[in-house]
Amino acid sequence: MKEQIEPVHPARLLPSLPKVVLLGRPNVGKSTLFNRLIRSRRAITHDRPGVTRDRLEGVVRRRPYPPFALVDTGGVTLDARSAPAEGPPGLRGFEAEMLRQAELAVEEGAVLCLVVDAREGLTVFDMALADFLRSYGKPLLLVVNKVDGAERSDLLLSDFYTLGLPLVPCSAEHGYNLQTLLEELGKFLPLPEPETAAPEQAQTQPQTPEDPASSLRLALLGRPNVGKSSLLNAFAGKDRMLVSDLPGTTRDSVDVPVPLGGVTHILVDSAGVRRPSRIEDSLERFSVNSSIKSSTKAQVTLLVLDGAEGLTQQDQRLLELLDGRKIPFMVLVNKTDLLERPRLKELEKSYREALAYCPHVPLLMVSAKERRNLKKVLPLAREIMRESSLRLPTGRINRLLEDLLQTRQPPLIKGRRTKFHYLTQAETSPPTFVFFVSDPERVSEAYARYLERGLRRMLGIKHAPIRVHFRGRKGKAQK
Repeated sequence: MKEQIEPVHPARLLPSLPKVVLLGRPNVGKSTLFNRLIRSRRAITHDRPGVTRDRLEGVVRRRPYPPFALVDTGGVTLDARSAPAEGPPGLRGFEAEMLRQAELAVEEGAVLCLVVDAREGLTVFDMALADFLRSYGKPLLLVVNKVDGAERSDLLLSDFYTLGLPLVPCSAEHGYNLQTLLEELGKFLPLPEPETAAPEQAQTQPQTPEDPASSLRLALLGRPNVGKSSLLNAFAGKDRMLVSDLPGTTRDSVDVPVPLGGVTHILVDSAGVRRPSRIEDSLERFSVNSSIKSSTKAQVTLLVLDGAEGLTQQDQRLLELLDGRKIPFMVLVNKTDLLERPRLKELEKSYREALAYCPHVPLLMVSAKERRNLKKVLPLAREIMRESSLRLPTGRINRLLEDLLQTRQPPLIKGRRTKFHYLTQAETSPPTFVFFVSDPERVSEAYARYLERGLRRMLGIKHAPIRVHFRGRKGKAQK
């Protein structure tokens, strides 16, 4: 039986949090308004139309208004019959899929905001979309964007009154009249539910620490068209992300909650990362930077590779990037359904050989299409997270140090052997161990690897990255 996604917000807020959905044709400023209201640059903004393709969700917290979820959608172009019409160059071929994503957002929304461009005036696409949204019978607010001040408001708004909708002029870019927009939204939003527990009960209820697994955040990283969005849809159990044979379909980093096994995981889909020399414009550069950033903020990264193509130079660069930055990650070789069994075994062997310099990294041969091995991913990610959060007392790890030194003494370097004073754990995520020694320069690379392998074995750290430093009496550090 498939596990179904539950309506849990990515920020782990209450499922009852009302959603406000931003809709409109391409390039009217929905993403700029989204970023302004949530006070974060979550959505990529660009002068080119059609930048946003997937749904993005954030939270608006502006006192004295109750918090609400805000949903950014891709630009929708409809004809008079409410059928997808041809969009601008950046969206051609995606019109029907983006309309479906917008419909899913509307079905979940408590309030709908039709965003239009004051500078371009009322268009046939605006009118068609207004008629389409009216059919849902939900509160509908007309947000006239790109109005920079009250002095030109009357002139710019005259055409839009013909739609007969409650209207708010504003400027997402400059912040003009956003307070009025929030006031109008507050009229439609349901009041927050009252607390059911008595104040005395709330005060005496014990506070339990949150299980880290309940907020596990996983980032999907990889080259374009390796199947990241298909994998996310397979985990979610529905078509949450646009999927296309065209590379570069995903541009924003999109958070999707996936509750499995009673635990809500946040999966972050991201744009494909190509070699810097192949990045053609500023928009792609923004997308790639967002992808890399999503991995550094995730608790575990899922590096997705294309099994049908084999290991490429760019795959190798991404492996070295994650390993060099000590980012907890695993490797998912996707599209294995396209390979015969003998070829699959050869491919797995070649990937394990390529990972010889970071043997702790898990490798899974998966298929988004057939859901092959997907049940193993989340438990393994939780195990990596548990190992990354490991914190040990100094006394215990110093006993381990004694065992390591007795098993194999430090080598002689220039006729002398460095002396190990003690060992301490400096950080977690990843676990970072500092050896205090008489002379860091007399610790060879081979002996440092021996100590790291010994710590992994004795502490049971099989898959998480660890850092090992050597520090002298005067604070001089090495490795």
